This record gives sequence, structure tokens and C-alpha cells, in this order.
Amino acid sequence: MEEAAELVDYLPLSFKNTKEQEYIAFLWDAFETNYEHKKYQFAFLAYHMLVMSFIYFEIWQIKQVQAGDFAIAMVGFNKDMERELLSATTPFAFWRVKESSVLRFLKLVGCDNGEVGTYAALVKERNEAAHPNGNIFFSTRAALDLKVIEMLRAVDEIQTRSKPVVDHCYREFLLHSKNPEEREYVDDADHIREILIHGNYLSQRDVDICFAFDIDVLRDEEGFENIRSLHESLLRDYAAEDSLGEAA
Repeated sequence: MEEAAELVDYLPLSFKNTKEQEYIAFLWDAFETNYEHKKYQFAFLAYHMLVMSFIYFEIWQIKQVQAGDFAIAMVGFNKDMERELLSATTPFAFWRVKESSVLRFLKLVGCDNGEVGTYAALVKERNEAAHPNGNIFFSTRAALDLKVIEMLRAVDEIQTRSKPVVDHCYREFLLHSKNPEEREYVDDADHIREILIHGNYLSQRDVDICFAFDIDVLRDEEGFENIRSLHESLLRDYAAEDSLGEAA
């Protein structure tokens, strides 16, 4: 199914470590293998786990960019869970939170209760499909294809809502990177890969948002030519990126 592959563009271009990349690759393999062998219920489970991984990456970006709002949104969490999430070093730490609860972090990017409820309904369907209840909910390719389209619609909605987060992330990256002598990597390509892409788990869709960023709003900044150089390097190196991601 060609539509299913569209999810690739919403997942990180690269990961901070090999373990994370291997996990995403494993889920893709599980989806494709079960789909090809007409085990559609198991294919659904794997695809939904990929979608939830996408959501974890989106929430991670919110955590990085809107740290104050993220902390406030944890009202009701116990102190141990709050501490664990605030100190998390990977988006996969969100698995520790009940999925219906973690989805509520999406309200920080403007998702309303109705949208969050729709995403939670997908989680409920996944849970029902994963339990030994005697039911095969996805026995045909057509049934799964329709559900994949529904999940992709939700993914695109969340991605669209997250545009201001990506814009802010990219703007701050450019401002903090305008002096090559004071940043982590002097070379533009290295700095973009390690700090912008790896650090924020950016997807191709995220990078497309960065492409459209109007750097002229930063023209009055000292070091603007370096900002322009970084932006042009991003355009040059990531315009055709379409891989599942590679480890750092």
C-alpha cells in the first residue's frame, strides 16, 4: 500500500543512537511482512506503534520548545513521573505514560478535546486488537487500508498543528548558531545534522517547514551571513532526503 509509506516523511530523518533507529526499522519490517502475508491485524498493530512513535517525537519537540508549558501540563502526574519526564533523554520515555494521557500534551499545540478524543479512539482500537478476545478486526486488506488512511489523516493534523513549534525551534537554532566559533560544530553540515536534526528528531515534513522559514526576519542580526549559510546548507543537503533515518 503506497499510502502507508507516507508515514516515513513524518518520522525522524535520523536518530541519536542505533537502538532507536533499529526499533523504528523493526516496526516497519513487522508492518510490511504482516501486510504482505495478509496478517492484517498484526500489520495494524505495528503501524499504530509507528504512529504512536511519531506522536512521541512531536511531544518531545513540544517539551524542548515549550518547556514551561510542558511542565505545567503535568499537573496531576505524581512527582516521580514528573521528574522522570522532565529529565528524559529520549522521546521513547513517554511510553511510561498512559497513552490516553500522553495524547493530552497535544493540546499544547492547539489540538482540541475532539481531536484528542479521535486519536485516543485509535489507541482503544489498537488495545482491542491486541487482546485475545476472539475477534479479528482487520481480516481484509481493504479494512486495514481504510484504517491506515485514517491514521495518516491524524498524523497530518498533528504535524500541521506543530508548525509553530518547528518554526520556533529553527529560529532559535539559527540565532544560537550564527557564530561558528562559539557553536558545537564549525562546519555547517555537521552542526545542522547533530544539533538541529538529531537534537530535535526532525522529520522531512519538519525540514520542509524550515525550508519555508523567512530568514530575512533575522537580517538585522549580527552574523546574518552565517545564518544565511546555514539555511542554504539545509536546503542543499536535505531537499531530497527520503530515508527511514540513520543513526548518529
